[in-house]
Amino acid sequence: MGFQFLTIEEFNDLLQQWNGETIKISKHELNDLDETLMTLQEISYDRNTRRIDDYEPMHALQLNGAGTMETDIGEPQTLPSSLYEIPLEDNSLYEFDGHQFLVSTSRGVYKIERE
Repeated sequence: MGFQFLTIEEFNDLLQQWNGETIKISKHELNDLDETLMTLQEISYDRNTRRIDDYEPMHALQLNGAGTMETDIGEPQTLPSSLYEIPLEDNSLYEFDGHQFLVSTSRGVYKIERE
């Protein structure tokens, strides 16, 4: 099965089914790749109407749970907070292939998959 585009509502419905599971979030932004492992405990969304500039997102997907992130030296580090935030835009794209999600924004591509 190839990737299929989703509405934000379809994306949310499918992602909600992964609550309680360990997920890996890979963020590819510019020439940087970050990977985070997290036990997903809650999914929420935030709306920021008091932005100072366009760099701060108007909307954000918030993945809540305990986890670790990979560092450049290969040693996993505990997440500084139990919240992983993905900035969302009006033109963000949401894709799913049955095993992993892709969220594409003007700033980067985020891959969310079960571990």
